[in-house]
Amino acid sequence: MRRLKILTWHTHGSYLLYLTQAPHDFYVLSKPGRPAGYGGRCGHMPWGDNVHDLPVEEAKRQPLDLIVFQDDPQYLDDQYEFLSAAQRRLPKIYLEHDPPREHPVESRHIVTDEDVLVVHCTAFNRLMWDNGRSPTRVIDHGVIAPRAAYSGELERGLVVINHIARRGRRLGFDIFRHARKNVPLDLVGMGAEEAGGLGEIRHADLAAFAARYRFFFNPIRYTSMGLAVIEAMMTGMPIVALATTEMASVIKDGVNGFIGTDPERLVECMHVLLSDHKLAKKLGEEARRTAFERFDIRRFVADWNDAFCEVTRVRAKAA
Repeated sequence: MRRLKILTWHTHGSYLLYLTQAPHDFYVLSKPGRPAGYGGRCGHMPWGDNVHDLPVEEAKRQPLDLIVFQDDPQYLDDQYEFLSAAQRRLPKIYLEHDPPREHPVESRHIVTDEDVLVVHCTAFNRLMWDNGRSPTRVIDHGVIAPRAAYSGELERGLVVINHIARRGRRLGFDIFRHARKNVPLDLVGMGAEEAGGLGEIRHADLAAFAARYRFFFNPIRYTSMGLAVIEAMMTGMPIVALATTEMASVIKDGVNGFIGTDPERLVECMHVLLSDHKLAKKLGEEARRTAFERFDIRRFVADWNDAFCEVTRVRAKAA
């Protein structure tokens, strides 16, 4: 397909990094001071030359082929404030990162336009949202394989969650605190210090930092599949996680990690991994195999190209 000019937002930095591996030009909206959601091309990510900073005041003058929304205010407000009428008639995709918050099964998705494709990043997300008559597709995450390799030399577990204290039970803050009383666990991520953690680790350094830990613990009750989990798996790291959301389709109990809905049993499994380095390596090898089979960046880029083709071709036929 031809190279497209795609407008989007800096909603999740690591996801944007992987999305922009697609061979297109991405114009990322920015505001002065770069507040959350309007960072443009910023931060410590290794952005490619195809990622362009686009100040909101210049957006109406930028030639575009496609818009990829990633949050409700972008769809409800930004397109009317920052884009021209002609730009608002362009093909549109709404990338849904999360399952519904207000009610897990009765929430109607904000997109009601049958001309807007809703892309869910997990099958679980699409299952839980009431998508109405909007067209949908699932594009599983894809990540660039890190160079780091698992050693598991530290007899500790690692948790990687941003602002876990503020986000509370949904992100499993209570489960993390309980587990930490019984197992040596370190927490990293934005705002980790608020919960007694170590702080934020740069994305480029995270895989190598994580690979020294014996296992990766994911206490999250309800969200999408975490990119940090997948990145850890690609290093060969075993995962211990709640059997919720899409995680239940990725981690196989006793095969590539341990998974279940009983936190007490998961604590027991952590102790097993701490005492049996050989088992941890074996499960980690299977985790790596799973990650490469399911979350390869080439498959991810191909899936996104298919979605771009779908919406731009449909629009061209309609015209």
